[in-house]
Amino acid sequence: MAIATIHAGICGFTTTVNAQTVGDAVKLTITSECEAICKLGDHLTMLNPYQEITFRRAVPQTYQEAMKYCTHAACPVPVGIIKVIEVESGLALPADVNIQLRK
Repeated sequence: MAIATIHAGICGFTTTVNAQTVGDAVKLTITSECEAICKLGDHLTMLNPYQEITFRRAVPQTYQEAMKYCTHAACPVPVGIIKVIEVESGLALPADVNIQLRK
C-alpha cells in the first residue's frame, strides 16, 4: 500500500490518500478535511494506473472528476492522487513533491 498525505496550502486542509493494488487497478481511499475533495474521493475508487499517468490517451479520470468537484484549479490534491497511484503501481519511486512559494 502507498499513502500520500497532502497539505494543500493556504486553505489549511489535509488529505490522505491510501492506494492499494487490486489486480490491474488501484483502489483508492481518500479522506480529507475539504468537502470538495471528499466528494471527489467518492468518485475515485478504482482506477487504471496506465490511464492516470498520461495525457496522450485521454484526460486522466482523476482530472475529469476534479473538474467537477474541486473548485480551485491550483489545488495540489489531484496531482498527489496521481503520484500515489504511480508509486503503488510501480510506475514511479516514492519521492516527496514540494512547491515553495515566496513573494
